[in-house]
Amino acid sequence: MSVLEDWINAASLELGLERGDVDQGLVLDLARDVAHNVARPGAPLTAYLLGLAVGRGVPARDAAARLTEMAEGWRAEVPEQAGEPVLDDV
Repeated sequence: MSVLEDWINAASLELGLERGDVDQGLVLDLARDVAHNVARPGAPLTAYLLGLAVGRGVPARDAAARLTEMAEGWRAEVPEQAGEPVLDDV
């Protein structure tokens, strides 16, 4: 078992969650998309927002799909943030 798996198992137990409730791939894919298309600090914050939405009854896959779609189009919608130049895909 990997360190990450050990951590997820221990954190789930600590929070009273079933390990099967955690879709590791879904959360990591969302975090990657946000980190690459929006900003690196947005990844953990977006994962937290996903958790809040799921806690309020929104299906995780639906919420993640909506957030991923937003993240993938973010650079096109917001051409310049915090003085960072936009790099065209080549």
